[in-house]
Amino acid sequence: MSDYVAAASWYGQHDAAILLKDGTKVLVAGGADGSGASVQQSAVYDFATDKWSKPASLGTARQLHAMALLPDGKVLITGGISAPGRPALDTAEIFDPEKNTWTAVDNKMSTGRWGHSAVALDGGQILIAGGSRIRSTGTVTALRSAELFNPTDKTWAPTKNEMTDARTGHVAVALQEGKKVLVCGGTSPVGTANDPALAFCEVYDTAAKTWTPTGSMHYPRSGHTATALSATTVLVAGGRAPGAPGDGSYDPFACSTAEVFDLNTSNGTWRDVGPMPAGRALHRAVSLGAGKVLLIGGTDDVSNEAGFRSVLQYENGAWSKLAGLAEGRWAFAAAASGAKVIVAGGVARTGLAAADQKTELTKTAERIGS
Repeated sequence: MSDYVAAASWYGQHDAAILLKDGTKVLVAGGADGSGASVQQSAVYDFATDKWSKPASLGTARQLHAMALLPDGKVLITGGISAPGRPALDTAEIFDPEKNTWTAVDNKMSTGRWGHSAVALDGGQILIAGGSRIRSTGTVTALRSAELFNPTDKTWAPTKNEMTDARTGHVAVALQEGKKVLVCGGTSPVGTANDPALAFCEVYDTAAKTWTPTGSMHYPRSGHTATALSATTVLVAGGRAPGAPGDGSYDPFACSTAEVFDLNTSNGTWRDVGPMPAGRALHRAVSLGAGKVLLIGGTDDVSNEAGFRSVLQYENGAWSKLAGLAEGRWAFAAAASGAKVIVAGGVARTGLAAADQKTELTKTAERIGS
């Protein structure tokens, strides 16, 4: 199949790919190039023709943004950064798949942010939550704030209360057809080289427009995936290795663990399920329906590493190995249409694993399933 329009990477949780309303096409937008600079390219992949559309350019180059599908089939892209070290963007744009164009939203978000989440709610609004911004002192902080985008008049409004915990790089999953949203994990910058991962989780109630703490994961996680198994359950898998917790111990296998959240239990509880054959982070997970999840690629470290080729399928608490990717990668784009999955771009190798000891991105695209 043809390559994606540019070699790019997507390190966020909600920034890489969106399945469009017709269910047969996927939008991929923005990201970072090999030097870390943000890019403007976007393109639509058509499962029926196995081809990419003519590229369309964002009004603003952005990475670590978030995308969400609007009720009318258009796509909202929010925030991010225009370049490494630059302030968080407070702007948004809307993609029209019929015209293959991006249009700026006149109203800006109340807060610029990157590494945030974006989820479509049952009433059509988009919930934007958490993320990072730069303080006036130049340090980075995680956000507790959340706001709602109204696609009818294209305005923003804060939720009634802020999230319980400030977080960035987390995952948000819509449950009960958007009536509830689970937010789990992520990090909270504390000024050290490695920001601590979070186990804390909370649930947003669409009707009440409020946040409520729920059960914590058994393991703190960042760089993990969270995928709905049903209207009330979510599978969380992997994440970055935790490093030394400070008590002299070290758990090198924590990032191979997986657990399932159940919204219907008292205060929302988590139960461990079978671990993956090996740990990984910055991978992608897509739902295949009927409680099945496909987990793809990833890495165990972003330095001196080559991306994983392995593909796993989760079903009924167990993992099975499937045919691997032709090219290993992490921080890539992936989306599913039924049993068909498209994988595009990402980081292939870094450091000593790369030929020139620099970050090597790929523009290749692969298709899983017939």
